[in-house]
Amino acid sequence: MSPSIKKDYLFVATIGFLVGWLILLPAKNIGLSLTPLWIAVSVVGFTILAPIALFVLKLLGKVWSIFEQFGKFAAVGTLNTLIDLGILNLLILIFGVSAGLSFSAFKAVSFVFATTNSYFWNKLWTFESATKTSVKEYGHFFLFTLVGAVINVSVASVIVNSIIAPFGVSPNLWANIGALIAVFVSFLWNFLSYKLVVFKKHDDSILN
Repeated sequence: MSPSIKKDYLFVATIGFLVGWLILLPAKNIGLSLTPLWIAVSVVGFTILAPIALFVLKLLGKVWSIFEQFGKFAAVGTLNTLIDLGILNLLILIFGVSAGLSFSAFKAVSFVFATTNSYFWNKLWTFESATKTSVKEYGHFFLFTLVGAVINVSVASVIVNSIIAPFGVSPNLWANIGALIAVFVSFLWNFLSYKLVVFKKHDDSILN
C-alpha cells in the first residue's frame, strides 16, 4: 500500500472518529438517551465504516475517477455537517432558543466554523491543491462559500421558520431536520464550485 493511500485511510478514519463524537451532541439535544454503549458504538462504528466506504469508492474510482474524489468530499462534508450541527445545538442548548431570528444567527455562526474546516480539508486532501494559499484563492473560496452559505442558511431558515413541524416532531428535532436539508441542497453546489473553480487543476473537468 502506497504512502498516499495509507494517508487517505488514516485521514478518513480520523474523520470517522470525529464524526462519531460530534454526532452525540445533536442526538442528545433531540432527546435520545446516550448510554456508554451507544457512545462506544457511535465512535467505533464511524471510525470503522468511514475507511470501508472510502475503499468501495476507490474501487468505483477505477471505473470513473470522480468517485474517489467525491468520496473524500463526502467524508469532509460529513465532518463539516457534524461541526455545523454540533455548534448549532450547543448554541441552542446555551440560549434555549430553537427558532426565529436567533436560530438564523446560530445557523450562520455554525456554518462559518464548518466552512473554515472545509477549506483546509478540501484544499489539502480532497482536491490536493499544490498552490500556496493566496488572496485570489481565498477570494474565490469566500465568494463561492458565501453563495453556499446563503443557500444553506436560507433553506434551513425557510423550513424551520415557515413550515410547521409535523405532528410529534419537537422544535429541536425540526431545527436539525431543517439544517440537514440545507446541507444536502448546498452540497452539490459546493463540490462543483470547489472542483471547477477554487481548486481547479489544468486537467480538471467534471468527468475526472
